[in-house]
Amino acid sequence: MRDYYTITELTREFEITTRTLRFYEDEGLIQPVRRGRTRLFKPSDRVLLKQILRGRRLGFSVSEIRELLNIYDGTQANGDQLHVLIKNLESRRSKLKQKKRDIDEALVELDHLEDLCLMRLADLGVGT
Repeated sequence: MRDYYTITELTREFEITTRTLRFYEDEGLIQPVRRGRTRLFKPSDRVLLKQILRGRRLGFSVSEIRELLNIYDGTQANGDQLHVLIKNLESRRSKLKQKKRDIDEALVELDHLEDLCLMRLADLGVGT
């Protein structure tokens, strides 16, 4: 296991910009070691970055991600916060399921339209 990762290595690995990485640093989500002007990221920072990006893909805001990380590492875990988090997770899950249904319906419609076009081409005697 490596001791440190550079900003360039992480931006390439996760296909993000240096600006994105610096933003998460400015927000206090990750805290690299500084050696002069160089930022060095510990393996734990790399894991945090992976979790942050997963949270963003799921549509969570930076403040929601911060809460998730705090609960995950055990620094915040009172009952009220956990209940709020569960409600947020249920809401996010519901929205994602609706998006999935919408995408499935759109794919069925596209398939139907393609079939109609292919039938019309056949009626016209035009090959595909």
